[in-house]
Amino acid sequence: MARATIEPPEATVRLSDGSIARIVPSRFAGGYELSIGETPQSHVDLDDPTHLHFEYVARMGAVIDQLGEPGAALTAVHLGGGALTLPRYIAATRPGSRQQVIELEPGIVELVREHLPLPKGASIRIRTGDAREVAARLPEGLVGRADLVVSDVFSGAQTPAHLTTVEYYRGVARLLTESGVLLVNIADGAGLAFARRQVATIQEVLADVAVLAEVQTLKGRRFGNLVVAASRAPLPTEWLPRLMAAGPHPAKVVHGAELRAFQGKARVARDGDATASPRPADSVFLR
Repeated sequence: MARATIEPPEATVRLSDGSIARIVPSRFAGGYELSIGETPQSHVDLDDPTHLHFEYVARMGAVIDQLGEPGAALTAVHLGGGALTLPRYIAATRPGSRQQVIELEPGIVELVREHLPLPKGASIRIRTGDAREVAARLPEGLVGRADLVVSDVFSGAQTPAHLTTVEYYRGVARLLTESGVLLVNIADGAGLAFARRQVATIQEVLADVAVLAEVQTLKGRRFGNLVVAASRAPLPTEWLPRLMAAGPHPAKVVHGAELRAFQGKARVARDGDATASPRPADSVFLR
């Protein structure tokens, strides 16, 4: 396994918007963390790429583990790169997978390549640019071929509005196979108005949707991350107890009638009226 090349105390780069991206040793989990400004973006353990420290990433990993046959190679597209935590996870657990990553900031790509090198032999291609624009220009050979699309795009602590709309999700859904799965990381707080609207928007494009989250987050009692899994085909019902068992705990999977109640009367987000995800209080990152 490649070793990190970080000189103490940290590795940094200034991004196009003036913010600073840093890779620093993780104080709590081993490995390294990529942060932008004061917002943690990714955790990577080079010695064990299957170590998914952030809870929402572990939930995404639990869904990925259910795709196809255990250990079978996947075709995956990742919108939002960060430190490439999930591409590393897939390369480790599903050798031979073909992966495309779209990351807005070339500076982040260079920082990660230099200080957190990818495992040798991993088929991970990184493209730079806006996730929506680059996804629309991906090779025709990828259209309808992706087993997995992950949308985890943040500018600082917020997902930009143009990456939350029905037009955006239609564009990325075209990459999926008939049974392919879209995973979306949604950050929201009290009332979950943004998350409810995102569920309505994604369900406008992909018929079957489930939400995975920590119980208190789902109740709107704390700011946190909700993972949406969606597909054209019915999500296999046998996934649900497996996802619950996989943790992290306490966790809940919302699906079917319960999801319809969660969504309520939330409106579909469109290019003309979408909003960025809510910005969390700075104290969220001090827990």
